[in-house]
Amino acid sequence: MHWIFEPGLFSNDSVRTALLLGAMVSVVSATVGVFTVLRGQSFAGHALTDVATAGGAAASLAAVSPLVGFIGGGIVGAGAMDAIGVQRVKGRDIATGVVLGAAMGLTALFLYLVTLQSATTGATQLILFGSVFTVAPSTLPEVAMLSVVVLVGLVLIRRPLLLSSISVELAAARGIRLRATGVAFMVMLAVAVGLSAIVIGSILSTALLIGPPASTLKVASRFMWAVSLACVLGVVATGLGIVLAYDSYYWFPSHRGLPVSFFVVSIVVIEFALASLVGRRKLARAVVVQHDPTKAPEQVGWV
Repeated sequence: MHWIFEPGLFSNDSVRTALLLGAMVSVVSATVGVFTVLRGQSFAGHALTDVATAGGAAASLAAVSPLVGFIGGGIVGAGAMDAIGVQRVKGRDIATGVVLGAAMGLTALFLYLVTLQSATTGATQLILFGSVFTVAPSTLPEVAMLSVVVLVGLVLIRRPLLLSSISVELAAARGIRLRATGVAFMVMLAVAVGLSAIVIGSILSTALLIGPPASTLKVASRFMWAVSLACVLGVVATGLGIVLAYDSYYWFPSHRGLPVSFFVVSIVVIEFALASLVGRRKLARAVVVQHDPTKAPEQVGWV
C-alpha cells in the first residue's frame, strides 16, 4: 500500500491527532450544517467564518489559543446577528450583512497588527487556512467536549428546530419559542465554525459546514439519512484530505507539500458535483415514473 500511503503515515503522532480531530469536527459541522442549509442560513454561516477569523487574529495578538478566538469570535457574531434580527429572511440578510462588514474590518485590523508584531506570515496563514498538523494533542479533549455539547444541544432542540427550519409560521402556531430556538442554534453554529476553522482555516470553514450537507440533501429523502450521510461525506473529505496532504510532502523535491485545506475543499466540491449528478438522475427517473400510468401510486418516486 506504499503507492497510496507514504511511509510513517499512521505512526506519525501529528497525523493521528489530525485524523481524530478532523473526524470529530466533520461530524459536528455536518450535523449543524444540515440545519443551516434547511434554514437558509448558509450566508450567516459564511459571515460567522469572517467573525471567527477576526477572533482568531485577536487571539494571536493576545497570545492565547486560536480555538478560544475562533469560538469566542463566532459566539459574539451570533449574538450580534440575533440582536439585529434573524427570525425573518429579510432580517437575517440585514443582520448577516452588518456583521459581515464589521467582521471584515476587524479582521483587516487584527491581521495588520499581527504582521507588525511578527515579521513572519505563519500566524496569518494559520488563522486563514489552518494547520491541523500543528494542533497539540492536548487540544483534543477540548474539541471533544465542545463537540459533545453541540451534538447534545441539537438533540435536545431537534424537533422545534426542524419545524422552524421548514415553516416559521407553523412553528409559531405550535407555540415554539422561535427566538430562543434561533439563538441556541446560532451559538451552536458559531461553535461548529470555530471547530472547523482549526482543520481548514477560518476563511474556508464554510466548505466543511455547507458542502457535505448540501450534497446529501440532493440525494437523501429522509432527515436522519441526510444527517448520517453528511457526516460520512465530511469525515471522508477531511480524512482523505489529511492523508493526501501528508503524502504531498513526498511529491516535490522541496518537501513542502500542499495544505490540508486545499485537499479538503477540493474533495468537498467533487462530492457535491457527484451528488448533483445522482440527484438529477433520481429526479428524472421519479418524474418518468410519476407520469407512467402503468405504475401504482406507491411506486412513484420520492418527489
